[in-house]
Amino acid sequence: MLHVVLHQPEIPPNTGNIMRMCANSGARLHLVKPLGFTLEEKQLVRAGLDYRDLAVVTVHEDWPACRAALAGRRCFALTSHGGRHYGDVAFADEDVFLFGAESRGLPAELHAAFDDEHRLRIPMRPGNRSLNLSNAAAVVVYEAWRQLGFAGGI
Repeated sequence: MLHVVLHQPEIPPNTGNIMRMCANSGARLHLVKPLGFTLEEKQLVRAGLDYRDLAVVTVHEDWPACRAALAGRRCFALTSHGGRHYGDVAFADEDVFLFGAESRGLPAELHAAFDDEHRLRIPMRPGNRSLNLSNAAAVVVYEAWRQLGFAGGI
């Protein structure tokens, strides 16, 4: 099972879309507080549809608590400043993908905690800043799941 971590997400529809993607791919979703919304937010509920009940979601008080809960797993930070292309990684079951907040990405101290091998980027055209958070999460999770033979899928 793969793990998606959203560090201080801000936009409810993005998180709802990611919940739905996690439910469909079998990935677990971890939300790191503070959240920019409540889990009952109308836009989050609408984006997640009835998949919210199928998603495994854990809310963590902060990054250290999340990291402790995921101890022993390989963790990758997804960042537009990553030096390694996500497509160059041989992903494994239980890998963790950390995404930053929509407006600011990962905080500098979190970014610095990952070595070059574990800071990944999704390629895009020169001069562009970033993808939508839910799109970026889907790109990476589905590549990892593909590498794992779509285990558990139909």
